[in-house]
Amino acid sequence: MRKVIIFSILMAILLSPMWALAVERAPRITDREIVERLTRLEEGQKALNKRIDDVNKRFDDVNKRIDDLRAEMNGRFDTLQRMFGFFIAISLVILGFVLRMQWQMQRRQTSLEATLNAHRDELIFLKNLIEKLLPPKGVL
Repeated sequence: MRKVIIFSILMAILLSPMWALAVERAPRITDREIVERLTRLEEGQKALNKRIDDVNKRFDDVNKRIDDLRAEMNGRFDTLQRMFGFFIAISLVILGFVLRMQWQMQRRQTSLEATLNAHRDELIFLKNLIEKLLPPKGVL
């Protein structure tokens, strides 16, 4: 029984909250120190706000430069697109001239072939006529 009582007392001591040991005594802060710290905090806050404003200004400058570069790039693309369109138009005009010349040459060749065939037929006819009109070889 004695062991049970000792065990109970030890358990009560160990399980009881030890508030007195856990509390640390804080040094007293005067109102003046509080005001000084608040003033330093406000100055730090203003400095941070100024830095943030500077960073925002830099971002705005970078965004403006990016917009300027984008506008310049779009202008160059427009110029390139116009030049490409001009090149295609000139290429199509040249192709049209070449095809027209080829078509005309084909037409002239066909006409010339027809004329040559007609001349050939006439020459064959004349040759046959001359051969018929000539006397036989042994007569003269």
